[in-house]
This record gives sequence, C-alpha cells and structure tokens, in this order.
Amino acid sequence: MTAYSNPDFTNKLCPPEQLAERIARLPRPLVFTNGCFDILHRGHVTYLAQARALGAAMVVAVNTDASVRRLGKGDDRPINPTEHRAAVLAALASVDLVTWFDADTPIAEILAVQPDILVKGGDWQPDKIVGSTEVLARGGQVHSIPFLFDTSTTQTLRKIRAAEG
Repeated sequence: MTAYSNPDFTNKLCPPEQLAERIARLPRPLVFTNGCFDILHRGHVTYLAQARALGAAMVVAVNTDASVRRLGKGDDRPINPTEHRAAVLAALASVDLVTWFDADTPIAEILAVQPDILVKGGDWQPDKIVGSTEVLARGGQVHSIPFLFDTSTTQTLRKIRAAEG
C-alpha cells in the first residue's frame, strides 16, 4: 500500500500573519494580485499566468467568505469556502504563495508584501486599483490585464441555474 502525504502545493498557503516572513524568501520582482476566484475558470488561469509572467514570483490574496459576501455577488456566494479557493490557487504553477484577507480591500496585504508589480483584471483601470498609489510611489508598476476569454463565475452560475430551472 502506498502512503500519501500532503501535496507540495499546500506549502504555498500562507496565513496573513506569516506573510512578511514568507515573502522574504521569494525572488523579485514580485507580482501581487487578488480576487475571489470562486469557481476557477479559463479566464482566471489565463489571467494568473499572464500576471505571473510579469515577475519572478507571484502572491495571490483571496477574499475570505465574509469579504466576498460584502461584495454583493449574491446571497449564496462564495460557492467554495476560502480554504478550498486558496488551495486550488496554490496548486497552479503560476502561483508562488496564497494568502487571504477579510477586509473589503487588500491594502494591508499590499503594504505588507510591497510588490514590485501590482496586477488586476481588465475591468479595473490602473489608477483605480487598490494599492496603485503606494506601489507607484515606491517605483513599482501597476497593470490591468485585458480579458482574453469572455467568462466569469457569475456567468457559469447563471448557466447552471438556467439548466436547473
């Protein structure tokens, strides 16, 4: 019988209180992004790969369940709990470290990480991205990556719900 241990990707999960210690071990330039990443889809993984290509390592901060609910995405959101969403992200080759935040924005995590490159999806204008002022003031870069695929968790859920009805 084969004994199984935790997969290596679980080492990429980082509680917020360990963030400063863990990012010190990551190569620079360091990319930071954040989001709900509720039901991972092609748009997510393409975006994350593009974001990671901008630097030597990438930290992803995931909204906690309470934070997602405050975004008004729906009473039943998120579909997947924080720990599941974080683990799925950690399993991606493009992601070097995953943390989470309970606030309405990830500004505390951005200030802790001090990324060289701050990235969000194409629905965000660079000057509206939380943390852009602070990253630019330190000489960093801010990018809004255009969507390549017209897909979203909300669209996926609409399709599932329509099939149920």
